[in-house]
Amino acid sequence: MVQRVLLPSTVSPTLTTVKGISAIASGRAVPTRKRVQVIYQLVHATPGRLRFRIPQIVRDADYAERLQLLIAAEPQVINVRLKRAAASLAIRYNPGEITDAQMRTHIGKLIQLASDPVVPLKTKAPSQQQSSSDNGSYWSSLKLPALATMLSMLGGPLGLSIPGGIIGTTIAIAALPVAKRALESVIKERRLNVDFLDMTAIAIVTAQQHFLTSCSMVVLIELGEAIRERTARSSKNQTLDLLSSLAQFVWVEREGEKQQIPIEQVQPEDTVIVYPGEQIPVDGHILKGKALIDEQKLTGEAMPVVRTQGDSVYASTLVREGQIYILAERLGADTRAGRTLQLLQDAPIHDTRVENYAAKIADRAVIPTLLLGGAIFAATRNAARAASVLTIDFATGIRVSVPTTIMAALHHAARRGILIRSGRALEQLAQVDALVFDKTGTLTQGDVAIIGVKTADPSLSKSRVIELAAAAEQRITHPVAEAVMRYAQTQEVRILPREEWDYQVGLGILAQIDGQTVLVGSERFLLKEGINLEPLYSSHPDLKTVGYPTIYVASDGKIQGVIQYTDPLRKESREVIQTLRTTIGADIHMLTGDNRQRARVVAKQLDIPKSHTHAEAFPEHKAEVVQRLRDEGRTVAFVGDGLNDSAALAYADVSVSFRDGSDIARETADVVLMKNDL
Repeated sequence: MVQRVLLPSTVSPTLTTVKGISAIASGRAVPTRKRVQVIYQLVHATPGRLRFRIPQIVRDADYAERLQLLIAAEPQVINVRLKRAAASLAIRYNPGEITDAQMRTHIGKLIQLASDPVVPLKTKAPSQQQSSSDNGSYWSSLKLPALATMLSMLGGPLGLSIPGGIIGTTIAIAALPVAKRALESVIKERRLNVDFLDMTAIAIVTAQQHFLTSCSMVVLIELGEAIRERTARSSKNQTLDLLSSLAQFVWVEREGEKQQIPIEQVQPEDTVIVYPGEQIPVDGHILKGKALIDEQKLTGEAMPVVRTQGDSVYASTLVREGQIYILAERLGADTRAGRTLQLLQDAPIHDTRVENYAAKIADRAVIPTLLLGGAIFAATRNAARAASVLTIDFATGIRVSVPTTIMAALHHAARRGILIRSGRALEQLAQVDALVFDKTGTLTQGDVAIIGVKTADPSLSKSRVIELAAAAEQRITHPVAEAVMRYAQTQEVRILPREEWDYQVGLGILAQIDGQTVLVGSERFLLKEGINLEPLYSSHPDLKTVGYPTIYVASDGKIQGVIQYTDPLRKESREVIQTLRTTIGADIHMLTGDNRQRARVVAKQLDIPKSHTHAEAFPEHKAEVVQRLRDEGRTVAFVGDGLNDSAALAYADVSVSFRDGSDIARETADVVLMKNDL
């Protein structure tokens, strides 16, 4: 039974947890969705293993799938095996993370939870262990050829007495992948390929007991295949859930009372309460309150925004300051973050193998080579001479040399600080004719920096303006406040003690400093407090048109000055954009979640036309821009570093990110810049 606790509205609640599993706080029951009661039986239990019999999975395939996904997503679960015909569910888990009793209880809850057809599902990120296992599989095909070669050496040049049947059998087993590819080509494609030619040559040479020759052929063939696989990136999109970091429990207000419930219990039209430091769990609009919200996960913008009554807010964004009541409108996969994840999962899967044009040409030589070998055998009745024609074909050399060249190029790039994940990416980079850049953190530094100070009167000191602002903003955890403090330190401005102070979310701060009443904040804040800004605008008429964000500083009822800040360009951005234009003639586009005015300031600095500048772009819009360019026949490269860029990265022909980018951006990208330098 799901339960609730009541807390005063002024308290930001916390939840007690059992190791490995969230525990629900105790109290009175709350309404839940109606679910079917699932009958199940625990038939086997040992430390680290559980097996259940659940008749429901036999008659309900959807339930079985939901249950398997729910259990597989648990961090302590190692493996889940579900056999519908036998009504059996077997689970392996890590007993070091959770007790047997806790695991049995928790799985019992999940068995019931899976009966809800709208239960939100999440998936675990791929483990490093699995990744390393996949990398090792590239070379596993060389084990048998190596064994066959060793036996051939021992039984041949080294003169040990090893029966030819054993060596021949080992070679035959080692050559099975070649035979399989040859048969698939004959049966499925109705053609003879290089593998058929190689298999014929291996069979003839092995039958003549020239074991070392046949082993060399198998090793070279499989080495070429291993390198080809190694240079080809897996086509499976490995995604991280944007929603996985959300709290498992949320606060809602029902019938005038605050209740803490599991996130999957939230219904549309519920009133969700979000406290400072918590992530918003739903899409909706604010019914009451005001908050400073960090939307970086969705928009990529480092600057938090103020949202108040009537404004829309989105799941996975973070409340930095303030407390808000939200009317829930969209939940789980229906939220903007959920749709972004779905975009990533639905991204087109590109061919992951470099086109080996030389090998195609070699395939065309198969039939002439076979005919030539047959003619020689017919003329000489000498199988050795006929086999020699088959073994000297150039296709095997091509199969090794081409992927080896690609791998050498990948290693050369890696030594220069560029990680290229596949040969396909290397090939696509040469075809790129349109580049789409994210703005924040890609073309810019992704941080706030002070770029100028203007005073209301020439007689006023800029240092005094910084001194007052730094004194008021000290110990305020806001990106602009932190930038002001850094700037004050670089300018060696003293930090005066702050006496009484009042911080107003989204507006600014009022403080007593050095016997003066100081206001630091937005234009709206100072006007609200009755400060006349005309002296400042008279001295600097360009302030309203220049496009840089500003904070205003006033003292004892008079405007003192203004501090301008921005997210500055990377030092190499201009040069990179210009080089791309002149060397490959690429069209440059810029995407950003920032507002249009700030986007145009950056675009103007980089000479990016207005038609190629896309502002206020959420993740799905970024993916749409990339897809539209591809539909126009362009080969598109997308460069980005954030969670909000992941869908666009997946949809591009080739994608580029940074070492210090988000985990999902690095995982999605075909190219990673290890030096964090464009």
